[in-house]
Amino acid sequence: MGLQLGLVALLLLIIALAGGTFRILREYERGVVFQLGRFWQVKGPGLILLIPVVQQMVRVDLRTVVLDVPPQDVITRDNVSVKVNAVLYFRVLDPQKAIIQVEDFLAATSQLAQTMLRAVLGKHELDELLAERERLNLDIQQVLDAQTDAWGIKVANVEIKHVDLNESMIRAIAKQAEAERERRAKVIHAEGELQASEKLMQAAEMLGRQPGAMQLRYMQTLSSIAGDKSSTIVFPLPIELLKGMADLSSKP
Repeated sequence: MGLQLGLVALLLLIIALAGGTFRILREYERGVVFQLGRFWQVKGPGLILLIPVVQQMVRVDLRTVVLDVPPQDVITRDNVSVKVNAVLYFRVLDPQKAIIQVEDFLAATSQLAQTMLRAVLGKHELDELLAERERLNLDIQQVLDAQTDAWGIKVANVEIKHVDLNESMIRAIAKQAEAERERRAKVIHAEGELQASEKLMQAAEMLGRQPGAMQLRYMQTLSSIAGDKSSTIVFPLPIELLKGMADLSSKP
């Protein structure tokens, strides 16, 4: 009986050791192996053989991680308070650094992203935050990528998702947009008046150089006035014409 119990215990021990000896890593996984507490090497994918008790392994996922950055209170350079949230795409390039250089690379990247979001956006005005998101996304991505390089992490992309404004600021922006539209309308109207005055000046100079053209324009104006039957037309006679009639009447 005692011999049977000993054999069962030995079998269980062998199974436990075998379970701790063989590990299978998927294609997107790597194993950071430590031997007696010291870093040994990065292994995988596939079947990994470990020495029980002597060696330990930490799994690292190499796939791209999509990290949602929670809304952050940001004060822009022109002293406007907004709430901004973003999404971060990153992946582990160096499993050794990701495990050894930082305690929890996922939590550390999340906290750093929140800090950098406030720091970078706080250097810009509200108009830039609303109109130039692509440039701001690139600025945040470059700063984060430089900071996380020591952790073996590559930040591929950062996208600002929402910029939330309070009601008073929304009304102020609407008034600003309306004032801008009115300004543009006035500028366009003034430019039209300027162009019209220039054309009228050119026409006046041309008519002044050609007396016949002035008379033709005069007759065209009378013709357009005569089209309205309700109008009473008074024909002014040029002084030259009256002088000519006087000369004719004075001749025998």
